[in-house]
This record gives sequence, C-alpha cells and structure tokens, in this order.
Amino acid sequence: MHRRRLVRVPASSANLGPGFDVLAAALGLYVEVEVEETGRFAVHTDLAIARDRRNLAVRAFETLHPAGDFEFTIRSDVPLSGGLGTSAAAYVAGLMAADSMFELDVALLPTATKLEGHPDNAAAALLGGFVVCAGARAARFDVPSGLEAILVVPHKHVRTARARSAMPALVPLSEAVHNVGHASLLVLGLVQGDLDLVSDGLHDRLHQPRRAPLYPQSMALLRRARELGALGATISGAGPSVLFWTHYEATGAVVARLKPATAGWATVLHVPFEPQGAFVREL
Repeated sequence: MHRRRLVRVPASSANLGPGFDVLAAALGLYVEVEVEETGRFAVHTDLAIARDRRNLAVRAFETLHPAGDFEFTIRSDVPLSGGLGTSAAAYVAGLMAADSMFELDVALLPTATKLEGHPDNAAAALLGGFVVCAGARAARFDVPSGLEAILVVPHKHVRTARARSAMPALVPLSEAVHNVGHASLLVLGLVQGDLDLVSDGLHDRLHQPRRAPLYPQSMALLRRARELGALGATISGAGPSVLFWTHYEATGAVVARLKPATAGWATVLHVPFEPQGAFVREL
C-alpha cells in the first residue's frame, strides 16, 4: 500500500508574558510536512534545517515508526530566528504523519512534550487558539473577537538553550505572586473578551527581565508597546521575536509605527491568532 500524508501545523507563541511554560497561542504561520512511502529515505526542503535523520520531523516520526522507506518534503513560512514554536511544529508534524499512516492512536501531546521538553508550544500547535498547560493537562480556549497580533521578528537568532540558561532555579516570592496574578488576569480577560484586562495581564517579572541582555532591542521595543498604540507586548517564547497585542482598529497604525522602529534589524508581520490546530490529510 502506497502511503502519503500532508500535515499542516501552526506556529505558536509561548509564555505570553506572565505564563512562563504555561500559556501559549497558535499563530497563522505554518509548517507543512508531506510524507510519502517511496521505499527510500530522503528529506526535501529549501529551509536551512537538517536533511538527515537529525531532522526534527523525521526524529518525531521515528519515535513511532522507522523512516527508512519514506521521503519527507518540508515547507514553512515560519521565521527561524527563534521564539515561534518551529521545533514543536516539526515534532507535531512528524508524530501526526506516523500516527495517521499506521493508525496508531498515539497520545500526541505527551509524546510531543517529551520530545520538546515542555508542553506549551506543542499544545498550541495541536489544539489551536489559546492554551493553558499544567502538568500533563492542556486546556484550549477561543481567541476573543477584536484581538489581533503583530510579530516583530529580529534578523539575529537567539538559541533557546541560552535563553533557558538565563533562568534561575529559584525566584523571589514577590515575582512568583506577581506572575500568578497577571497570568490569571490575562486568561480571564481573554475568556471574557475584556481587552483592558488582557492589557493589564501581559506584565511579566519572571523571564523577560532576566533574558533582556540576550535581545536588548526586542526588550526596548516591548517597553514602548503602549506608547506605540498596542495593548501590550510579550517576548515570544524564548525570543527574540516580540508579539504585539492589538485591538483590530489599532492594528494598522501600530504596524505603521513599528516599521520605522525596526528598520534594519527586524521584520514586522501582521499575523492572526490561529483558531485551528494541526491537521493531517491523506493524499
């Protein structure tokens, strides 16, 4: 039997300010992986990623089934400079392809989390919309009407491992309380569609200040979010990309102000929050 699948997985932004390793949102940029049973192994892509078995989609596929008889064609419009969930999307794509081809009925989120090391991006990629992750549980909720996103994607990459190593094992109680409070406000604001609460909820004291030296331009711009007309801004995942949160009526003006502010060092993209999670289809 000749097996062929196409998997389409959204990018994602994790942490969302105060929700470190807990909150994430799917974004309207996509990784597509086509897997075809041809009797030989190959990876076809124009992207600057591994073309052997180190490729993340292949690694994920091989946790469920050997990849020796399959060719992988990988396309993506997700910037690779960091913080947009590309590794989680690749893992999810590989897992979904194998799971669908061999009707394995695997629990995809725990398997993707094991590969990725944390659940937030994988949950957003799988489920779409906004997600809250706690332990092995991920709960999804809808994107409120009127809320839009703008990404500022710096040209310089920051390695996730470097951003992770900037985090201490222990943090002051006041910072933990601040973040629990603001993450709660943010989720409540999103669920109720109250964008004032969302704006108030975006403040983080845990990871962004400690990682600021890794991407000073991103942090300087983030601090100007309200002045630029946005509801607020958050470092996307481990950075250096910045997610600006806007009311739809203000989006155009915020984009126009961000373009001169990022000239020469970053790209500005108007990207919607994505309600749909990953999907696979037979070709």
